[in-house]
Amino acid sequence: MPTDSQLSSLYRICYQLTYTMLQPIHLICIDERTKNIYILAGYEEELEFQVLPSGEFADES
Repeated sequence: MPTDSQLSSLYRICYQLTYTMLQPIHLICIDERTKNIYILAGYEEELEFQVLPSGEFADES
């Protein structure tokens, strides 16, 4: 189950993607091991986001 902080961040990013950037969202799922939310979006599935349980976005280096 996502945390309140994750849900708030998820709502913000989904709103930005669909209403501001007009990008489709292909997948939203939770990794049961890390409890991170993953979002895959964009016409070519080129936009990837990871939301930590704290609600912050993870940097993938």
